[in-house]
Amino acid sequence: MVRYMYLVLFYDIALASQGEDRTRDAKALRNVFKTCKKYLTHIQNSVFEGELSEPQLMAMKAELGEYLRKDKDSCIIFHGRNNVWMQKEYLTRFFDQTSQYL
Repeated sequence: MVRYMYLVLFYDIALASQGEDRTRDAKALRNVFKTCKKYLTHIQNSVFEGELSEPQLMAMKAELGEYLRKDKDSCIIFHGRNNVWMQKEYLTRFFDQTSQYL
């Protein structure tokens, strides 16, 4: 039996102000975004959520490890057994692209 866990992922990619580093930073940002979107639902800017199995989580983390720079970038994953343990609260307009998780 495959067990799934509910995840919320946040990332922050450092961007240089100009020059060649800016191009590399933009490429890292693009690749991290694409990888997250492959596995999870895009919620807002650099925030994703969804349900993954342990093997899927490991695969996503391995892919992200290819693009995230440990000295510059940040990526945080919150996870629990399921979304029942998390409650969404909107302080602004209701914008829910993940109604399947409610």
